[in-house]
This record gives sequence, C-alpha cells and structure tokens, in this order.
Amino acid sequence: MASISKKEFGRLSNGSLVYSYTLENRAGAKATIITYGARIQSFLVPDKEGNFRDIVLGFDTAKGYEEETFYMGAIVGPHANRIQNAEFTINNTTYYLECNDGANHTNSLHSGSTGFHDKIWGAEINNGKLLMYQFRPDGEGGFPGTLTAQVTYDLTEDNALKIDYQVTCDSDTICNMTNHSYFNLNGIGGGTILNHKLQIMADSLTESDAEALPNGKIYQAEGTPMDFRQLTPIGERIDDDFQQLIWGAGYDHNWILSGPVKDGLRQAAFAVSEESGITLSVYTDMPGMQFYSGNFLDGTPGKKDIPCKRRSGFALETQYFPNSPMHPEFPQPVLKRGNTWNSTTIFKAGLAE
Repeated sequence: MASISKKEFGRLSNGSLVYSYTLENRAGAKATIITYGARIQSFLVPDKEGNFRDIVLGFDTAKGYEEETFYMGAIVGPHANRIQNAEFTINNTTYYLECNDGANHTNSLHSGSTGFHDKIWGAEINNGKLLMYQFRPDGEGGFPGTLTAQVTYDLTEDNALKIDYQVTCDSDTICNMTNHSYFNLNGIGGGTILNHKLQIMADSLTESDAEALPNGKIYQAEGTPMDFRQLTPIGERIDDDFQQLIWGAGYDHNWILSGPVKDGLRQAAFAVSEESGITLSVYTDMPGMQFYSGNFLDGTPGKKDIPCKRRSGFALETQYFPNSPMHPEFPQPVLKRGNTWNSTTIFKAGLAE
C-alpha cells in the first residue's frame, strides 16, 4: 500500500488553491497528482543504474499548467479527442459542443474549455489510494445530463500507476475519458523520444483526414509506417512520405487494440529507452489508443525551465475511437442514464531485461 502526502502546489490566476498528492511505494517510486485537472505531475521510477528519473513532462507551478495548451498529465473528459462539427445526437436530439479544433475551428477537441482538464478536482485519501471527484452540470459545454466522475489513482509495489474511472449521469450522454500524460523514459531534459522503441498491440487503425478526424474507414498497419506490432524506434519512419503521417505531422492516430484480454484488460503498448533502461507498459479495457508523438510541442519551458520541445514526449491515450459519435459502426461512448461507466488504465514502469 502506497503512502500518500499532501501539500500546497500553488494558486491559479483566479486565486484557487491547487494541492499536490504524492503516492510513494516501499521501493521509492513516486507519483504526484495535482488537483488542477487531476493531472499526473510527476512519476519517478528507477533507471538501470538505480537512479530515479521523472518520466512525465509537466511544470513546477500551477501557473505553468494553467497557461499550457497541451493537456499535460490531465484527465481529459467528459469526452476525449475529436468530434466532427462539434455535435452529436442521442435519442433523436442533437447537442452542440464548443468548436475549438480543426482548420476552421469547426470540431470539438477534449470537451472544449469547460473540460475536466481545466477544473479543480476534489480529493481524498482512502486506504492508500487517491480518490478524485468532479461534477459537470447539465448543459455545460453542450453535454446533456448532470454527470459525476470519480478517478482513483493507485501506485502499486511493482511501480504500476493504476487509474480507475467511475462515471454516472442522470441523462443519456457520451463519456470517453482518458489521461493525457506525455512520457519521456530518459527523464526530464532527456531529449527527443525518437530513439525510444515502441510496440503497439494492434493490427489496424482508424483512417483519419487532414483534421485528424477518423472518416469511418479502417486499414491494416502491415506494410505501412504505422506498423508497431514489433518493437520499433519511434523516429524510424515518423517522417515517411505517407499521407496519414503528413497530415498529422507525425504520429497522432488511433490504433484498434487487438491483444489478448486477461482479467478484463489487454496490453496496449510497450515502450523502452535503451539509454535509461526504463520501460513502460500500458494496459486498458478500452478498444482504442491514440499514440501522439508530441509533434506540436513548441518549446514551452517545463520543469526546471527545460523547454518541452517538439517530440520530447509521447502520449498513449486509451479511449473509444475519435469521432465515434459520427460513426455508429464504431464502439459507442454512450453512457445510459442510471448506468455506471467503469474503465481502467495502467501505466507500469519497469526495467529492460
């Protein structure tokens, strides 16, 4: 059971106080979560020399998180990723969301400015776990229903950071929550992630258009630069002359997970840095995962004032497929009134053999 300590992290521009909670296991690994956006602020794990490295990009101040635009470490919801034309229909009623993405800002991304990434979460410690709470009133951001979300963080003795989601709503709505941490297994200031090796347990992907919106088509990874079925350097094919990569300026796509299911979860990905020896395994019960190679990180100063440069971190966002409300053939992120949406994602750090 992890020990958990609490302290003040800082204040937002409106004066709201942000707290941090640090979970520490007996091996000395630590995960710090802040109440602003329920964000993973740091994740310290041992490298091959026994030294601890922080493998999550982020900031040392509340102001840094408030001003950044990359959702660093955040719990994103109530609906993560993109929805075309910022609208969806449930029970023959169409709901209109905030338009904040796409060439003409006609699409919705990560639930807009009222998303969970930009809210102060309630928090309590319970039996070595951190429970965090958020509430969305009916109609906020255009979403129907009064929604209550609980996210539980648990750091295990084998350096797995487990995230459990539990969501209810008093009306039929859509729900697709994820965590948007950026990882660099070399640690803060560890350069780009192009030499990291990555394996994704998926045979196929959803095809995207120029605005990163899945168009309903599915294609096989085999024979394309999107094939990560075997451990492959992230930078090996990232700039290939392949339309999906050109439109995304690199990897920013949804893989359809196809690995075997064990105890309700399947492994989605495995990453390793040969420099540090640190590995990261991702497990989830969601059908898809967005692999984003940090193509638009712009050098904003992060922890220790080290710039978060282009491709200095990668995100592995477990999810329903983007734009699912526009494609009924995809698994649907519909949460029915009276039901509970439960989901689990695990980020497990380890060492290369």
